[in-house]
Amino acid sequence: MLPTPEQVRAAIADNLSCDKVEVAGDGAHFEAIIVSPLFEGKRLIARHQLVYQALGERMKDEIHALSMKTLTPEEYQQNG
Repeated sequence: MLPTPEQVRAAIADNLSCDKVEVAGDGAHFEAIIVSPLFEGKRLIARHQLVYQALGERMKDEIHALSMKTLTPEEYQQNG
């Protein structure tokens, strides 16, 4: 069974300290906006790795593609 956007959102929010998580998708391909203070001072790849860790096995088994916009709270305020 393919995950819903809400299940992906919940998996990220439950395993990563986030101020905001929005996920849209069709069950295999997802797009996410993730705002977290944990991204402060981290490069893009490190931010994405934190999200992949939060999703754990779902990234290997259930999610075919995940496009992410990862922002610090300050970046979100400036660009949101």
